[in-house]
Amino acid sequence: MYIHDLKNAEGEKQAKKRLGRGLGSGLGKTSGKGHKGQNARSGGGVRPGFEGGQNPLYRRLPSKGFSNAKFKKVYSIVNVSQLNNFKKGATVDAEALLNAGILSKIEKDGVKVLGNGELTVAVKVVANKFTNSAKEKITAQGGSVEEA
Repeated sequence: MYIHDLKNAEGEKQAKKRLGRGLGSGLGKTSGKGHKGQNARSGGGVRPGFEGGQNPLYRRLPSKGFSNAKFKKVYSIVNVSQLNNFKKGATVDAEALLNAGILSKIEKDGVKVLGNGELTVAVKVVANKFTNSAKEKITAQGGSVEEA
């Protein structure tokens, strides 16, 4: 087999529409755009959702419901087990967590410490929120908790 023997699969290549090349082509004269009118013009046509001046569907339907999403609290989450990366007596705050690579960014409402895992070092933790189990585990190791 040679490269000049290769052929495309049946129907793989489709010829480009050649507009305005005579009546016999089926796309001559008005080139498939009909007679004048808004859609025949350069840059013509209407925006999505436009219904010719009739009140569009998105305005006819009632607005219903309420979303509390914009009032939702968003915290960066840290588990107690991740605090084992720090030395004994260290102060762990948002900046320290970023530098240690535990967090990639601080969310808008700050840092929340969860009680998953075990803690083996006594550290001072400064965060915006703590779960009760996290507080207990930190203080049980001799560390301290401070809500910022």
